[in-house]
Amino acid sequence: MLEILPAIDLRGGQCVRLRQGDYAQETVFSPDPAAMARRWADQGATRLHLVDLDAAKTGKPVNVAAVRAILDEVEVPCQLGGGLRDDSAIAEWLDLGLERGIVGTAAVKNPVWFADAATRYPGRLVLGVDARDGAVATEGWLETSSLQAIDLVARYAELPLAAVVYTNIANDGMMQGVDEATLEDLEKMAELGIPVIASGGVSRLEDIRRLSEIHQRQPNLTGAIVGRALYDDAFSVADAIAATQSAK
Repeated sequence: MLEILPAIDLRGGQCVRLRQGDYAQETVFSPDPAAMARRWADQGATRLHLVDLDAAKTGKPVNVAAVRAILDEVEVPCQLGGGLRDDSAIAEWLDLGLERGIVGTAAVKNPVWFADAATRYPGRLVLGVDARDGAVATEGWLETSSLQAIDLVARYAELPLAAVVYTNIANDGMMQGVDEATLEDLEKMAELGIPVIASGGVSRLEDIRRLSEIHQRQPNLTGAIVGRALYDDAFSVADAIAATQSAK
């Protein structure tokens, strides 16, 4: 069954959402991220997706107190992205009690280090692939490289990674659904033999069902991260889980 991962994006200690990764288009949904984590866990979430948006810009952990509060509040495993670009950041986050750390920018800009880190932390690191029009974006989505997302995943497919999180930035926070090109990219990535988690644009139960149909064909598509749709009450975590079970 496709796993549903509610997203908690942290900025200034608060739970926020951005439109298309634009820091100037921020909506604050809660001053208490730990309470939000409890809400999603109570609705049936089995894993949470956290993002330190401040760290994504600075390259260093920032919202440590908020993450610690979340980990103290819920028992479900949590993964976190944002600013994991060196050994000290990885160690700090994982030592805090996170199940997985998500590395994006450093995997593009420092591939030798990332490959070594993935080997030293088997099953604990996730490759974060954020893309615009198929091209990888870095530095908290502020820069776009010439590297294609599918090529980046293929480069690291043999490493002992926990998963890949693939985000189409154009869809993120827009409540317009997951487009056909993204669905095709997700299936191609899953075919490489590494667990893949969809992110960005999952805004309707139909999106969940379509991703679940891909999961049935290609089990390596293991999960879907859901953000704004949950905060806008488009559907609940329980609704999303039910949709994974009703896919044809």
